[in-house]
Amino acid sequence: MRLTRKRFCSFLIALYCLFSLYAAYLVFFGHRSRVPTATSRGFRKGAAPARERRGREQSTLGSEEWNPWEEDEKNEQQHRLKTSLQILNKPKGKTDHSIQIWGKAAIGLYLWEHIFEGLLDPTDVTAQWREGKSIVGNTHYSFLTGPSVVPGYFPIDTSNVVLVLNGREKAKISHATQWLFFAQTLMKTQKLQHLAVVLLGNELCDNDWILKFLKKNGGLVELLFITYDSPWINDVDIFQWPLGVATYRNFPVVEASWSMLHDERPYLCNFLGTVYENSSRQALMNILKQDGNDKLCWISARQQWQPQETNVSLKNYQDALLHSDLTLCPVGVNTECYRIYEACSYGSIPVVEDVMTGGNCGNSSVHHNAPLQLLKSRGAPFIFIKNWKELPAILEKEKTIVLQEKIQRRKELLQWYQHFKTELKIKFTDVLENSFLMNNKH
Repeated sequence: MRLTRKRFCSFLIALYCLFSLYAAYLVFFGHRSRVPTATSRGFRKGAAPARERRGREQSTLGSEEWNPWEEDEKNEQQHRLKTSLQILNKPKGKTDHSIQIWGKAAIGLYLWEHIFEGLLDPTDVTAQWREGKSIVGNTHYSFLTGPSVVPGYFPIDTSNVVLVLNGREKAKISHATQWLFFAQTLMKTQKLQHLAVVLLGNELCDNDWILKFLKKNGGLVELLFITYDSPWINDVDIFQWPLGVATYRNFPVVEASWSMLHDERPYLCNFLGTVYENSSRQALMNILKQDGNDKLCWISARQQWQPQETNVSLKNYQDALLHSDLTLCPVGVNTECYRIYEACSYGSIPVVEDVMTGGNCGNSSVHHNAPLQLLKSRGAPFIFIKNWKELPAILEKEKTIVLQEKIQRRKELLQWYQHFKTELKIKFTDVLENSFLMNNKH
């Protein structure tokens, strides 16, 4: 009897063990196929930076998002994913495929945030040190800026450098020269191998001070990207660079919205700026008043230039761009001005005074389209005029244009501007990589 009970108990224990093993199998192996794949999770994570980038200027434009280049962005994301996978599969270690950009002029922010569409950490524009990273093809780009970026007090992670400098006036040139001498010292100690310069040039194109630093003249600067219609531009080692928006006045990266494209704009045109006595700007103001068009446009003229921007003045200016069909762009010291690019950011058609200013700009047979050679060569959809006396007829025609035509025109301008920046990025990176990375010493 005892033997029978023992056998029965042993049978129950064995049955329990078998059931436990079966249950464990179901828990750990039975539902594996239902778990989401790592690839799908990866795509969700990859979407986060794009959402962050698109949200940078929603406070001004409203909460709705509109993306006229959605198909292009999808293709670009697929290309970036493929490139990222290629980079991850490469053996780790120091690579020559890296370029560091030192932003020592505000124009560097236009290069990084507007053309590269790169982010900066921290986001605070008053921070002493800001940096960002971006990958273009197989090349790693890093960007450093801020008052704490001073010669000898920051890490140099690559032998390939782009130096962004301000050469507009004497004090700025002195500061820029110090940076070039610093780069010269690094090259002598073989810490630096290749150097390019992005230069905010003088508005009269008086930039002779940098000639001695060019490689073809025995210096160290292999490539020069310079603003305005300089007669030096040859598209071999000297290239024209856009003035861009006034990042020094904190003009932001603007993302297009549905309302920006479709809403009726209450003003025919706008001009907010300094009016100098006996200038074409004064003539513009007189012409607007003669026909009463100043009442139909957002006009805010001041007699003295004010370099500082307040939150209120910046918002007023952005509102004027957003709520005007046309933005009037009279010449200053130079024909090219920040206002042209800022108007493009908001889909407001620039009406540009197409005349050469004084100085040494464009005085070359290669500049047959000067002024604004860079913009014209890329088919800028602006309204170019030679005299502000042409404006009344333009405004009369503007009054007859229906909203649907204006929507199409805005879309074309916004798409052109995006394409313009993309083309610049491709050309900039191609020129650097062909000059720097193909010729690195081994």
